[in-house]
Amino acid sequence: MTRSTRSGALTGRRASARSIALATIAVGALALTACSSGSGDTAGGADASATSASGPVTLTLATFNQFGYEELIPEFEKAYPNIKVTHKKAATSNEARDNFFTRLSAGSGMADVEAVEVDWLPEMLQYSDKFNDLNSADVAGRWLDWKAKAATDANGALIGYGTDSGPEAICYRSDLFKAAGLPSDRESVAKLFGNTWDSYFAAGKQFAAKSKVPFFDSIGATYQGMVNQLEAAYENPADDAITATDNPEVKKVYDAVIQAGITDGLSAKLQQWGDDWTASFQKDGFATMLCPGWMVGVIEGNAKGVKGWDVANTFPGGGGNWGGSYLTVPKQSAHPKEAQQLAAWLTAPEQQIKAFKKVGAFPSQVEALSSPDLLSVKVAAFNDAPTGQIFADRAKAVTIAPFKGTHYFAINDAMQQALTRVEQGSSPQESWEKWVNDVKALG
Repeated sequence: MTRSTRSGALTGRRASARSIALATIAVGALALTACSSGSGDTAGGADASATSASGPVTLTLATFNQFGYEELIPEFEKAYPNIKVTHKKAATSNEARDNFFTRLSAGSGMADVEAVEVDWLPEMLQYSDKFNDLNSADVAGRWLDWKAKAATDANGALIGYGTDSGPEAICYRSDLFKAAGLPSDRESVAKLFGNTWDSYFAAGKQFAAKSKVPFFDSIGATYQGMVNQLEAAYENPADDAITATDNPEVKKVYDAVIQAGITDGLSAKLQQWGDDWTASFQKDGFATMLCPGWMVGVIEGNAKGVKGWDVANTFPGGGGNWGGSYLTVPKQSAHPKEAQQLAAWLTAPEQQIKAFKKVGAFPSQVEALSSPDLLSVKVAAFNDAPTGQIFADRAKAVTIAPFKGTHYFAINDAMQQALTRVEQGSSPQESWEKWVNDVKALG
C-alpha cells in the first residue's frame, strides 16, 4: 500500500531531511555488518523456531497506513488459538522505514512480521541474510510473477510475501463536474479524461474554466503517477548507477506537471497525507486525483459524509501501478514459524479480497484477480462504483514494472521536496538545480 506507497504509497508521504538522515545512518551501519552476518547469528534462527512450539505465542505485526488488517487479526487468532497478535501501525511509510532500518541496524526491536513498501524494498534486500526465507510449497505460484520476483534475492530466497498492488484509475467528484456543466457519470468522465496526460490536463483546463475548485490535489502526487510509467527513471538496471539527473524523461515529466499544476493553475497545492490535504476532503478541496485501489479507502475515510466521489475506469498513459507492500519475517523474531504462518495467512487470496473490500488494497494474488468475490465488489460511498472490476481492468492495463534500485526512495523523496518547493513559490529551475545537488550528494 504502499497501501503504497497506501505506501504507499506516495513516496512523498514525506520524510523530512532528518528522516532521510536517520535512515541513511541506519543503512550505513548495516553495510558494516551485513557481510559478516550468517544465517544463524541473530535471534530467531533455527533454535528460536524450535523453542516457539511450546506454549502460547505472542507475535508483533508492524504495518503503516491502511492494510485492512484490523478485522482480519481476530479471525487469525480464532483460527490459530495458540497465537496472539499485537498490531503496531505507523502513520506513514516514511515513519515505518525509519523504524525498520534503525532497529535492523541495532539488531533488536523489530516486529515478528514487518511490512515493507515497494519503494524501499531494494534497500532492505541488501540485507536479505537478516530475514527468513519464506519459500514454501504452500504458497508457490500465489502471486503475480513480477510481485514475487521483486522480493526474491540473488540467492533465490523469497524475503517477502506480497500484500497489495496499486493499479491506478482516476477518482473524481461527480457533483463538482455536474456543477461545472461537464459530464459527471463515470463512463462519460472516462472519455473526457481520455488515456493520455495531455487529454487529462486538457480536461482539467475545461473544468477550471467553469469552476473555482482546483482540478487535482498536488503536482507531487500527479508526478508520481507519471514517473511510475518510466522503465528506469533514476537508476541503471544493469549496475544500479544513478542516472536520474541526466534522464531527459524525468525532466520532461517534471516540466509537464509544473506546467499543468502551476502555470495552468490546476493544482490545489496540497501535499498528500498532510493535515491540509486531509481536511480538504470536507471542503471541496479538489475535483480529481490519481487513484490506486488503496486510495479509495483513504478517500472514503477522509470524505465521510461527502457525496459525489466516483471512479473513472481510465488512466493517463494507458496504465500505472502505484504502491504495494510485502510482509517479511526478520531473523530477530523469536517465533519465525508462527510469524511465517501469520504472513502467509494475511496474504492468502481470501484475506486479500477482504482487505480490498475494507480499504481498497487491491490483491496481488493470481487467484484473487479472477475471483467473482473480487470482481463483484462495489463501494456505496462512490456511487456504487464497481471498484473490483475497474481495478481488475486497470491491473491488466499495466505494462511497465519500473526499476527501483537502492537509491530510488531517497531520490524520489528529494524530487517530492523539489515539487513542494515549487508549489510554495520557488522557481522551477532553482528547485530542479537543488534536486540535482541533492541527488549528487547521494553518491
